[in-house]
Amino acid sequence: MLMTRRICCVLLLVDALFGFDSFADDGTLLPAATSVRDAIDHYVQRAIAEHGVPAVGYASDETILRRTTLDLAGRIPTKKEQEWYAALTATQRREQLVDRLLNLPDAAYHLANEIDSHLLSNSPHNGEFREYLLWATTEKRPWDQMFRDMLLAKPAEGPLKGATQFLRTRIREVDDLTNDTAILFLGINVSCAKCHDHPLVEDWKQDHFYGMKAFFSRTYQTKKNVVAEKFFDEVKFKTTEGEDKLASFMFLTGDVVPDATPEFSDEVRKELDEKIRKAEREDDSEAPVPDFSPRLQLVDIALQEDSAAFFAKNIVNRIWARMLGRGLVSPLDQMHSGNPASHPELLDWLARDLKQHGYDLNRLVRGVALCEAYARDSEWTSTDEPPGEEYFAVARTRPLTPRQLSLSLQIAAASPDKWPDTDARDQWIQTRESLENQTNGWVREFEQPKEGFQVAVDEALFFSNNARIHDDVLRDSGDRLIGHLKGIEDDDELLTALWRGVLSRGPVDDEREAAVAWLQRDTEERVENIRQLSWTLLAGPEFRFNH
Repeated sequence: MLMTRRICCVLLLVDALFGFDSFADDGTLLPAATSVRDAIDHYVQRAIAEHGVPAVGYASDETILRRTTLDLAGRIPTKKEQEWYAALTATQRREQLVDRLLNLPDAAYHLANEIDSHLLSNSPHNGEFREYLLWATTEKRPWDQMFRDMLLAKPAEGPLKGATQFLRTRIREVDDLTNDTAILFLGINVSCAKCHDHPLVEDWKQDHFYGMKAFFSRTYQTKKNVVAEKFFDEVKFKTTEGEDKLASFMFLTGDVVPDATPEFSDEVRKELDEKIRKAEREDDSEAPVPDFSPRLQLVDIALQEDSAAFFAKNIVNRIWARMLGRGLVSPLDQMHSGNPASHPELLDWLARDLKQHGYDLNRLVRGVALCEAYARDSEWTSTDEPPGEEYFAVARTRPLTPRQLSLSLQIAAASPDKWPDTDARDQWIQTRESLENQTNGWVREFEQPKEGFQVAVDEALFFSNNARIHDDVLRDSGDRLIGHLKGIEDDDELLTALWRGVLSRGPVDDEREAAVAWLQRDTEERVENIRQLSWTLLAGPEFRFNH
């Protein structure tokens, strides 16, 4: 499995350097009435067939259960969930699983966690932002409305006030705010067009970078930590020809928003400047509110029908990459004409569907989780070279995020009898809240994975030496896994419970044989033998990755 992953990474690098043929043809998109799952299956399978690419079969039911629970709930499945899933009719199993997970509170928590790590990686563990995100995902707030919440950053009470954190954490560096907004919400990295027109991408000129910057140049923060806007400001830059130029309010499409800033007399300008300075310095001063808001203009133009493709395609691409390990456009911040999607029509169809259904992210997640590509095995057993990752013919192994790993540790380390029944939704609300609070102290120990992730030395040492692993995860008490296992006298039964509790599957024959030998090596130290065997699984690569 790991060798397959290394080979695929090499192929990805080759693709990035030399490019590959896109799968587009001149046909029209599938009808809007097509289900998300069917649309994905159609376009992915068509590409596989047209290019004669071999595709692996489905992963085992146990793997699909674990994979789906990690991707939709952010944690591994409990013993009761495994038993519930196994008892379902095979033909309806996946759909019932996906719908159940999306209706659990875990889905809102996990989506909030994923958006948090995506949008505020520069300020992890920001309590106000996380409160806003959980409120928004629990309320199933549409993605375009969340975009408005964060970019307009209006003063608010309750959880909505946390939306201002996206701007507040970047407000002192307008260049970073400009590029982060373009990358994270629109899939475009325009930073290379700051000093000159982009040297490799024909689409991006200096006008685009400074045009986007103009939307943010008037943004500032008051002494009361309110995000506000000035009444006037200009962005000037020097072209590569040495010409001084005034930036327009230009979106990435090249469309320009007319500057509706009123004409102010010198006296009025001085008066407004003084009010803004007082608002920046004094707690009891209110910021004056201009009639013309460049940030509002940016939000409006980004969501207009003719320019919303950037916005919709970006979130589609990022959710696809999160669940399948690679974007339809890769890298994720290079969505431009020189870097076409592997399946352009699929990306167009999914973006259109997302817009037509009110930017409902759960609808998109559901469709991806039910498609054939998502359910494929991650192991390539043929002696032939594996297909390129852009075909999605083999599932990609993905490292767990810090939240996924921390939550999964809490699930695996507890007695399997601790968790609520699968139909006890009210209990799950309390359970997930408790789990989330417990993991707040763990997530700082683990690295947020990036492309080419390898387990860091610090993490390996943490699992080997940290007292929290030995005193909490591996504690010998009735509410913990070790306490549960030590009460099982039959070795086969014990090993099945251990493997299912940690890896969500039963042990295969050679694993069982080796583990029995380990348990019986010193009968006087049975509890310690169980503890060491449990640690081996918890600290191992299979637990660390979603595969």
